[in-house]
Amino acid sequence: MWGSRRDRDRTAVTCIACGESLPREDAREYDKEGDRWNRRDKDFEYLCKECFRDLSHQPRDDLEDLLVDVEATAGGDSQEAYVRAYQDEVRERYGDPEAEDTDRQRD
Repeated sequence: MWGSRRDRDRTAVTCIACGESLPREDAREYDKEGDRWNRRDKDFEYLCKECFRDLSHQPRDDLEDLLVDVEATAGGDSQEAYVRAYQDEVRERYGDPEAEDTDRQRD
């Protein structure tokens, strides 16, 4: 049926960051939905260990929702429209970071 897990881990995968091909057992599995334990009907992506170490491991609360809202607002017109929509949405949700920097400089 599926074969042994040991045989599956020997298959080659490609790092989504650098494009390096490497054995599955030497890669880090990435699930953009954040639920790597629920494996049914999913296509996982992989990162080599070096690229995985270079990632920011900071919390990304609300990031996926923010990006979905931005995409709906930008309408897929252009990269510039997407960046403007992203900046507008961040200001609306979290305030203007440039204004906060100016306030800190005055203190």
